[in-house]
Amino acid sequence: MTKLSFQLYSARNYPPLSDVFATLARAGYTEVEGFGGIYSELDQTALDALKADLDRNGLTMPTGHFGLDLLEQDPGKALGIARTLGMESVYCPYIVPELRPSGIQGWFDFGARLQKAGQPFIDAGFDFGWHNHDFEFFALEDGSMPLDQIFAGGPSLSWEADIAWVIRGGADPFMWIEKYGPRITSVHVKDIAPAGEKTDEDGWADVGHGTVGWDKLVPLLRSTPARHFIVEHDNPNDLDRLATRSITSFKTY
Repeated sequence: MTKLSFQLYSARNYPPLSDVFATLARAGYTEVEGFGGIYSELDQTALDALKADLDRNGLTMPTGHFGLDLLEQDPGKALGIARTLGMESVYCPYIVPELRPSGIQGWFDFGARLQKAGQPFIDAGFDFGWHNHDFEFFALEDGSMPLDQIFAGGPSLSWEADIAWVIRGGADPFMWIEKYGPRITSVHVKDIAPAGEKTDEDGWADVGHGTVGWDKLVPLLRSTPARHFIVEHDNPNDLDRLATRSITSFKTY
């Protein structure tokens, strides 16, 4: 059975992190995914303390998100973080709207930029890739999508597929999994509430309590190289509920 991880960004509003780790361990998680906000500014002593806290709670951090600035400007620091925390896969998760490229060539060049930023990690034995949102699924002038051009410009990039964002981008997740399945090394497992519901949680839902067809998607995703399935919810109003209900639902897929 596939183990389920938990993206710590989902718990950013529920400090301290030590309590979050304990909550997740009680719910049955053994893996978490990190993001830059919890480790990008830490010195080695603080990183070692973070790793010890994970260990105390029986948790590992095989995957992590790193901002493009850190990846490009201080890859040595990013590599040190990934090594200290025991990561296998490193993903660049986002680019702010004002810095996004436009057009076919712009997105192709962005893919090449990502691949260059990831080369030190690939050379060091890490998996490196891109994590999508919805903006990669708006058609370009030739009918292709930004994600197509990112992967054309970065032929060695892996994909951390955020399925709910694919759907919010108006795209068919089954088609995209079939198209780029060999690149998928991790999957974000999040759910979308029915239209008009959960507005206080930005329209997201606990896994298995929304509209995403995980019962059909998970078997298909298991046929890809995906090694990590990671719960995420961008704005939950109850962390314990999210963690517990999501892992319970996922065990049925």
